[in-house]
Amino acid sequence: MAAIYQAVRRRASSLSCRLHSTYVRKMRYLNELKEDDSLCRQAQTSGTFYLFHNLSPFLQKVGKKYLVPQLSAAEMKRILEKFKETEQRIEKSVLIGCSDEHVPRFALDLGTLEKSVIESELKGSFTDLRKALFVVDGKDSPLLASAQSLLRWHDSHQYCGKTGQPTQKNVAGSKRVCHASGITYYPQMSPVVITLVSDGSRCLLARQPSFPRGMYTALSGFCDVGENVEEAVRREVAEEVGLEVESLWYSASQHWPFPSSCLMIACHALVRAQQAEISMNSLELEEARWFGLEETVEGLKREPRSSKQDDGRFLPWFPPKQAIAHQLIFEWVKQQTS
Repeated sequence: MAAIYQAVRRRASSLSCRLHSTYVRKMRYLNELKEDDSLCRQAQTSGTFYLFHNLSPFLQKVGKKYLVPQLSAAEMKRILEKFKETEQRIEKSVLIGCSDEHVPRFALDLGTLEKSVIESELKGSFTDLRKALFVVDGKDSPLLASAQSLLRWHDSHQYCGKTGQPTQKNVAGSKRVCHASGITYYPQMSPVVITLVSDGSRCLLARQPSFPRGMYTALSGFCDVGENVEEAVRREVAEEVGLEVESLWYSASQHWPFPSSCLMIACHALVRAQQAEISMNSLELEEARWFGLEETVEGLKREPRSSKQDDGRFLPWFPPKQAIAHQLIFEWVKQQTS
């Protein structure tokens, strides 16, 4: 009986620690901000702000590094006053997180204001997100991606799909409401499978015509309605390269803001070596081919600027470390070498 009592106490103690952990407190605080407009409005006066201009984030270059500055509420007020904008403009911001000390973080798009004036005032530049994700610190990339996705969603959901009437954003930006119909709209992500195919000794990488010269990556595609992940992987591999998946396993996931807010579900897939002849779908791909271990290892090391040769050809290179495709390729190499 005493042993049971001690086990219950240990479990209760463990639960108490979890409920009072930094992570739990943060999540509960953020949830309060999303549900309570007055509390979130108050948080805007003490929070920090990431700036965007037509969905391009603001960066500052310090030496060789690109930093993502966080402006205080006072700095935001000063910038808005310079453009004769009222503080109500801040209510167009969206909540994107908070620090461990519960300092709220917001993102605000100033696309209607003169870009060059803001850049001069703050000594930085608004940078295309595709470039920004690969030059900023790894901890900032997910924040910029989720911020742009949320800002883009609000920009494209200003009217109700049923009534055509304007929708109203809550202060945190976690939803929009059509008061005419009572419908509440929430930001959504589209599931995408990204799959590294292997025949046991080689991995299959492909490129689309829109890719930078020389870049190859894993196969990917949106999940169809009604599909599970396994069905989506098998269908995409069959459609794009004409191969039949024998087995597959999950690796990891990543939010990706292109072309809009996507949830990348990364998998490895195995096909039979005896049935590994590629039949490429030229409507979707420009090239697809098998890579051996040595060539894959070299591709992981190679940077885009070092891939161009004297004769104008490009050596293969792969997505950078921040992309989940890089993780899939790295995992495959690690598996082969172990």
